Amino acid sequence: MGECPCCSGVDFDECCGPLLAGEEAARTAEALMRSRYTAHVREEYPYIIATTHASIRPPDDEYDDYRKIDWCGLEIVATEGGGADDERGVVEFIARYRAGGGTLGHHEVARFEKEEGKWYYLDGDMAPQRPVRSEKIGRNQPCPCGSGRKYKKCCYHKG
Repeated sequence: MGECPCCSGVDFDECCGPLLAGEEAARTAEALMRSRYTAHVREEYPYIIATTHASIRPPDDEYDDYRKIDWCGLEIVATEGGGADDERGVVEFIARYRAGGGTLGHHEVARFEKEEGKWYYLDGDMAPQRPVRSEKIGRNQPCPCGSGRKYKKCCYHKG
């Protein structure tokens, strides 16, 4: 199918595909974060609901009217815990998207918890705002989404 939307650099069928298909469970909190981002990109909202902790899980129809967002990249900033042998983990991430003619970022410090061997998104806090870059991005510059690819080969055509 091609490179996974989570920006791991791995093919979708070897990365988030088996998780979204229910063939495998995420082994780490970061893997769950990446698969939830991919589910947003692919508009697979039942997966997002199913991987949300029961204490905060939204109703099944919450995403029925969800506005389509043009997601264009995920950057994992930091992780704390959340390994295969942990019960809790924290993943700080920036999910970039296009809106209003520019690239914006959802920067969150998310908490995850494992129950009965499965990771769930528990909650999160918005990270402090960073200064906004205002210079124009050249087609041959690195893409601001953090994918490592040139802008023209990544988010340039999504605008």
